[in-house]
Amino acid sequence: MVAIRGRLRDRVPFGPWGPLGVAVDPATWKAVPYFIGAPVVGTACLVGLGFALPLSLVFVLLWVGLPMLAVLILVWRGIAVVERRFLRATLGVDVPDPYRPRPEGGLHAHLRWLFTDLATWKDLGYLLLLCPLGLLEFVVVFGLWSLGLELLGLPLPMVLNGRDMTFWFVDVSTVHEAVVVMLFGVVSLFAALYALRGLSLAHAWLARALLGADDRRLLLARNEDLRTSRARGVNAAEAERRRIERDLHDGAQQRLLAVALDLGRAQTKFDDDPEQARMLVQSAAAGAKAAIGELRDLARGIYPAILTDRGLDAALSSLAARAPVRVEVTVEITDRPPAAVESIAYFVVAEALTNMAKYSQATEAHVRVGRAVGRVVVEVGDNGVGGAVVRPGGGLDGLADRAATIDGVLVVDSPPGGPTTVRAELPCVW
Repeated sequence: MVAIRGRLRDRVPFGPWGPLGVAVDPATWKAVPYFIGAPVVGTACLVGLGFALPLSLVFVLLWVGLPMLAVLILVWRGIAVVERRFLRATLGVDVPDPYRPRPEGGLHAHLRWLFTDLATWKDLGYLLLLCPLGLLEFVVVFGLWSLGLELLGLPLPMVLNGRDMTFWFVDVSTVHEAVVVMLFGVVSLFAALYALRGLSLAHAWLARALLGADDRRLLLARNEDLRTSRARGVNAAEAERRRIERDLHDGAQQRLLAVALDLGRAQTKFDDDPEQARMLVQSAAAGAKAAIGELRDLARGIYPAILTDRGLDAALSSLAARAPVRVEVTVEITDRPPAAVESIAYFVVAEALTNMAKYSQATEAHVRVGRAVGRVVVEVGDNGVGGAVVRPGGGLDGLADRAATIDGVLVVDSPPGGPTTVRAELPCVW
């Protein structure tokens, strides 16, 4: 989303210090380079595009102009990208690039991507408006400044040399008249400052309208992201349910069935063969212990008790203690995040350490959990051979699905030869 940094609107037109606050506010003076450079950039764009665009459109009839027009579009989109960065640096308005993602097809798909993106033509409209608009803003702001400085300096020759001065058919011949003229000069300078701030807001609004993304498109994209995230969450929950059913059926259920059979056979042999019955009871006891262990591991895979009781730091330390190599754990958050965030962070670390033990040939690893603006950041790295990728149906893909259920993202950086870093950013509101 687009936002004006530094709450520019809250400081215009009046602040707690009145005009003096506007004069000393750094945002006022950061805008000056923009209003100096905008007429130059706007004039160059108007002249260049005014010549190249009609020429390209004429040659389109001969098919020669099509590549010319494509190159021209790339040029003005590049200028628009630079303009957005310049706006952020000077006016404090953050306008993200609104272009649609680049397609994966061939030349036809790329040309269609260029010509049918509405943001491309909005960029063109902005650049063509920049020349007259920039010139108007320059004249208003620097005209008021020039007027103010001239009014302030007009009485000086009279004060120093005793000569009368005339400005716009106004004679300045006395000290009182000089003071009045200088007061008008001060008022003009403050008016220039307010004009500068007001024009900054107006230009920021225009830039958001023409260089930014369409609000409807943003809402549609957000809705699509939510639907995709929900679908991935449902798929992840279904896959987890099938895994639990499979583990119960193939593991604990089979062991408990064997325990029941051993106890039944032991019951029939108590009178005839007590020694055999005792061995069957011992076998049943061992099977029951193994089943309890499998159920405990299964419960830990669903939601570990240590995470509920003692929090993320203790749970991750427990995972690191079971790893086959030395793992350094650093948890830099003091307040416990919501249970969903805590659970996903735990399983990201668990899956990453499991993959490390199976495939990476690493000798050491690290786990870091930190807090960013509105996010919990989980990073797991090792010094192994690398080459980890997110494959459909794989463990890392399942973690990405888990993170997507809360609009989080999972990034895997694992070049051949290593090292490997798995990073998850999970939205969180404490």
